[in-house]
Amino acid sequence: MTSDMTAVRAARGAVGTTHTRLEGRDKVTGASRYAGEVSFPGLAHGWLAVSAITRGRVRSVDVEPVLGMPGVLAVLHHGNAPRINVGHLNPKGMPLDPIALLFQDDRVPHMGWPVALIVAETSEQAREAAEALVVHYEEEPFDVAFSADRADAYTAPGPAAAAVVQKGDLEAELAASAVVVDAEYTTPEEHHNPMEPHATTAFRDGDRLEMADSNQGSARIASDIAGLFSLDPASVRVRSEHVGGGFGGKVDVRPQQVAAVMASTVLRRPVRVIMTRRQMFSLTGYRSPTLQRVRLGADASGRLRALEHSSLSQTSSVYQFVEAAAGVGRVMYDADAHHTTNSVVRLDVPTPTYMRAPSEAPGSFALESAIDELAERCGLDPIELRARNEPEAGPISGLPFSSNHLIACLREGARRFGWADRDPRPGLRRAGRWLIGTGTAAATFYTLAAPSTATATAEPDGTFTVRIAAADIGTGARTALRLIAADTLGVPTDRVRMRVGDSAFGPAIIAGGSMGTRSWGWAVAEAAGELRERIAGGQDIPVDGITVRSNTAAALASLAKKERHAYGAQFAEVAVDTGTGEVRVRRLHGMFAAGVIVNPLTARNQLVGGMIWGLSMALHEEAARDRHSGGLVGADLAGYHFAANADVPHIEVDWLNEGPDEDDPIGIKGIGEIGIVGTAAAIANAVWHATGVRHRHLPIRPDRVLMADTESQDA
Repeated sequence: MTSDMTAVRAARGAVGTTHTRLEGRDKVTGASRYAGEVSFPGLAHGWLAVSAITRGRVRSVDVEPVLGMPGVLAVLHHGNAPRINVGHLNPKGMPLDPIALLFQDDRVPHMGWPVALIVAETSEQAREAAEALVVHYEEEPFDVAFSADRADAYTAPGPAAAAVVQKGDLEAELAASAVVVDAEYTTPEEHHNPMEPHATTAFRDGDRLEMADSNQGSARIASDIAGLFSLDPASVRVRSEHVGGGFGGKVDVRPQQVAAVMASTVLRRPVRVIMTRRQMFSLTGYRSPTLQRVRLGADASGRLRALEHSSLSQTSSVYQFVEAAAGVGRVMYDADAHHTTNSVVRLDVPTPTYMRAPSEAPGSFALESAIDELAERCGLDPIELRARNEPEAGPISGLPFSSNHLIACLREGARRFGWADRDPRPGLRRAGRWLIGTGTAAATFYTLAAPSTATATAEPDGTFTVRIAAADIGTGARTALRLIAADTLGVPTDRVRMRVGDSAFGPAIIAGGSMGTRSWGWAVAEAAGELRERIAGGQDIPVDGITVRSNTAAALASLAKKERHAYGAQFAEVAVDTGTGEVRVRRLHGMFAAGVIVNPLTARNQLVGGMIWGLSMALHEEAARDRHSGGLVGADLAGYHFAANADVPHIEVDWLNEGPDEDDPIGIKGIGEIGIVGTAAAIANAVWHATGVRHRHLPIRPDRVLMADTESQDA
């Protein structure tokens, strides 16, 4: 461990204490400027026109009538748009989703595919022209049917999960098991629409390009845009000072970014492109539906002999993205035979993408529901069953855990929730017409860090400026990084200025995978620690300051290989009206173990937000795709149902104070995703405890409750 890292761990005065967001006042007073609000002189406005068919080709675009409309400056389409480098690979060495390779050919692979960009003097003129544009198509048969019997499904890895992992003889262990659970689960297509829509303002002046953009990583977007347009990376600057939510949908390059740069290139003036809500349902990714099967086999004592989890998801016909839901069990529970498989099928639908806790959110619903059912059949408390199957090392990898406080989370959460008073028999508690039940589920999310750079500058006036291309997407990241910098420098927080969201600050990882604050905090601590040593002698600071730059690549490369994860325990109490099918969540409690909690105020916000999303996943969210048209039904925030304030109960959140991992100097595990993991399963398990009926298909709608109740009575 370096001396600067030792200093930050020992000197925590600001870290761990509550601080309001640095930008909070600006946001609530409207002073913050988002990508769609940054002003440029001579600004023009672009509006995307998207396909009205699901599969085929564009035969022609009637451009001339639209060009004659008031204010219209240009209509870009596959026949006249600038050519870009379609062979560009992103920083991970992967090709981009063709949704970003705008107007490079005439194909239409799914409903809502961009077919033209209309640019005008005002957004109103651009919209009117886009709605008037006539596009002629050659339609082709399409296939959007997602089902378990697809012969064309194939195994494939997810973003952070192998396709197939196996150990032991599964069938032999199942045959030898005293208790077996074999169940199928489904989760629907789900969408993440952040408060701020996807927006880009671009100005290309010769070989220099400046963008004000809403994204989850300005450095990554700058790199990809430079590659697509064959520009010197040093000539591309992307600013993203304020971002109104991302949730995974703003990680990769999206059509509005490429469209704005194209239009600015053609017109030689700034151009702004903002997606509509309806366009976001087809152009920014979503969580794929899943079909999952879980088979568990245990001996009479509840010890797992066999664990099988398979998952099928969908992707587009032009790009592969796998919702690897079967991966969650690979670190949760040990078993003599452990088989997990992720498969995917290509359909004529938009490409899915990262969505808060990709893989773990849907995977935990299936696995944790099955674990609860196994506990019931074994006659064990669900917490005790999990304790009996706690692994001593990674069940598949064999690596040691940096820490594993899952059972501690379950037991402390149970104490605070009042679990000991629970009668395990279902259908016994009533409050008037409501049946009352409680349920629990375990949660985990991997802990990652990626190389990042930062600079720390000592200013002549005794203050410090820290710069890093971090993305604060509403999480409070800039505030957390300021606390880390202040503690490392050994100064009060008001002497530290924090600058984020600018690709000019150097390479830094995206906000995603719960690794943003961990990765950025490491870089900030290294830079601030070295700067503190440089100025320790008390010498005068020159007028331009003293600046130190860090790069964490070497430190991360030397990090000991371990299983590193955040853990959590979710508890839910529900009320079910079997006359109407209504399910109400009465209370939620989450207990987590997530390493160092930098700022308790914003950490609690993150965890509560994740749990609310899990509630929404359990009871409300479901995107329905019309098999006749190939498009979504109700692709907007009026037709897509999600939890409102009235649906959200009292939520309690707390965390364990974990001891330090001596191999991991920053100590942060990440909290962006862990809050949603397991919440849907805890609610589903509580619905079973209330009614005696298992719900294996999300969301748990009133009609499903009524149907299940009727079927159980008939049985």
